[in-house]
Amino acid sequence: MSFAPTEHQMLVFWIQLLALLVVARGLGALMRRIGQPMVIGELAAGLVLGPSVLGRLAPELHAWLFPADPVQWSLLGAVGWLGVFLLLVLTGFETDLALIRRLGRAAVAVAVGSLALPFLFGIAVGFSMPAAMIGPKAELAVFALFMASALSISSLPVIAKILSELDLVRRNFGQITLAAGMANDVMGWVLLGVIAGLAQSGSLELGRLAITLGGLALFLLAAFTLGQRLVDGLLRRARRLRAGLPELLTLTLALALGIGALTQALGVEAVFGAFVAGILIGRSRFQEPEIVSQLENATLSFLAPIFFATAGLRMDLSLLADPRLVGWAVLVLAAASISKFGGAYAGARVAGLLPREGIALGAGLNARGALEVVIATVGLALGVLNASSYTVIVLMAIATSMAAPPMLRAVVRNWAGSAEEAARLERERALSSNVLVRPARLLLPSHGGPNSLLAARLLDMAWPEGVEATILSAGADVPKGDVERVLQAFAARPVEHESIVSEDPLRAILDHAVLGYGAIGVGATDVRVGGRLVSPLVDALLAASPIPVIVVRRGSEVAPEQSPRFRRILVPAVGTRPGRAALEVAASVAQRCDAELLLVHVVTVPRFDDTVGGYRRLLQSVLGDPGWTSGVEAARSVLDEACEVARGLGVRARPVIRTGATVPEELLELARAEAVDLVVLPANLRQLSGRPFLGHGVEQLLERSESTVVIVTLPAGGMAA
Repeated sequence: MSFAPTEHQMLVFWIQLLALLVVARGLGALMRRIGQPMVIGELAAGLVLGPSVLGRLAPELHAWLFPADPVQWSLLGAVGWLGVFLLLVLTGFETDLALIRRLGRAAVAVAVGSLALPFLFGIAVGFSMPAAMIGPKAELAVFALFMASALSISSLPVIAKILSELDLVRRNFGQITLAAGMANDVMGWVLLGVIAGLAQSGSLELGRLAITLGGLALFLLAAFTLGQRLVDGLLRRARRLRAGLPELLTLTLALALGIGALTQALGVEAVFGAFVAGILIGRSRFQEPEIVSQLENATLSFLAPIFFATAGLRMDLSLLADPRLVGWAVLVLAAASISKFGGAYAGARVAGLLPREGIALGAGLNARGALEVVIATVGLALGVLNASSYTVIVLMAIATSMAAPPMLRAVVRNWAGSAEEAARLERERALSSNVLVRPARLLLPSHGGPNSLLAARLLDMAWPEGVEATILSAGADVPKGDVERVLQAFAARPVEHESIVSEDPLRAILDHAVLGYGAIGVGATDVRVGGRLVSPLVDALLAASPIPVIVVRRGSEVAPEQSPRFRRILVPAVGTRPGRAALEVAASVAQRCDAELLLVHVVTVPRFDDTVGGYRRLLQSVLGDPGWTSGVEAARSVLDEACEVARGLGVRARPVIRTGATVPEELLELARAEAVDLVVLPANLRQLSGRPFLGHGVEQLLERSESTVVIVTLPAGGMAA
């Protein structure tokens, strides 16, 4: 017998998707307009298109659009499951295990409290409910266990969507909510498996339960040890093969599907595996950040709204015409909300969290969402529930999900959290908008020379703590002691050393550069090599590097072994993308050294020459030539913008406008007058006579400056913001 869908079933399927997408996105946009997360409108779309609204207003249309056809529901369900699967992958990307470990005691206490108390309430409610609400194939004890399971769970997809839309994922309580929600999900699926076995066989299969729990424990242990190495290895190989975004996206999806299939085989839903896969891929140092936006576009605009909208399609609010059913619905909703909130709050207080954090955790974990609907659907199919009890549970799921966002919004209003949390969030916000100084790994090709050592120290000052660094020795003639000094410059952050014997050092560096690094730091030379202050290797690297390159040349007063502490830093404010990158480096070093930051813009005026036109131009500039005046106004605008960026990076800058015939002369004179000990220069790379050209001004400053000079270059094609 063939179960392939007919032409008519496929037509209905496509129209179902169209209707669900349009209504879900439309209601979601409406909710956002009135200040609520879009997920509320997406959940309400199922009620509008289900028997509660469309079924009452246009029963024939509803029967045609959503017929009681298993094949039809299977088609729609497959799309919904794919949506929640990818949503959990995205949630895993944003889950910070290091932060959760730091908050571990709180996460465990909240998870236990938010599971135990609702389970006890659910048992009591289940035994109290009338026989008319018990499914035809369930004993009272099985029904009570099912109610306990239904009240205990939280919906990780809905919680993740709510936290994301309210920009709360990175808050401390947001990460605890995700961790506790993950525990709730796992226990929910395990309990569902136990209850399903009881409903089908009439007895509890302890052996099967032990296999599921043991397999899950082994899976988690393997995932974060061998699994992480496997993910890293596959992504690293893809990077080495110069895989593009489509190939990396395919590999990401394949890894997620494989891990999801494994958890499904263990008796835990594939969406849990998707969440773990997202964590593993997000933690990998070889992952491509652009993958997140690619997945978000498809998931949040299409698949996730379909999933959330399907939640209410089976719910019939007309059953609530029975006053007794309304009473039980209110009782179940109250028991679910009070017990979940109370359990989470109690766990938070036991762990020493603030009362406000406990309230936020209770509000967030109270969202049951579409996961509750899935569990209710399973209960209906097993005969544990009937239409009345199914409606009560689904109503509770949607009501708690709709209540969570406004409650969370009210709790977090005018609350920045602890000083430590507020500072962390501010750093993360600043880093997320940066062009260059971001939480991406650093690569330092080094022979251990003085400039390489200084480059390591400067990168260590400029980049966020915790960002990994790799020292790459490409050659057999690198002194071990010199490399050891460079490694010690990164002592405060994770650092590794790789030594590669290669006849082509440039190729070795470029092969590493594609492995997920954010920038390359290199030292210039102290003497001219072929008429240049940067070596032929650095020249070639500047021309070919796919990622930014930071070139460092130490000042005349910096001893080779000296660890400098800069007092005054100069950076030109030019309003370009390389200029922004240079400002980020300068501001980060200034903050680390508590140095003064000078933001300088030079307005060039004509040189006094022997021509009549020259005298005239000079006179016009002195007396107020409109062109010169507009140049000063433009300089003020550029400086104001640069000062605002510096403030966002935690540094107060002193703006300076200089006028002169050439930019290099003015910068050199200012650097000498202000005793500047570090000059950070942006450079626009161009090709000149077969070599990358940094610009006459930059090369002149590199040669003549007595201060340490840092040159910041971006690749010719730019880089992702």
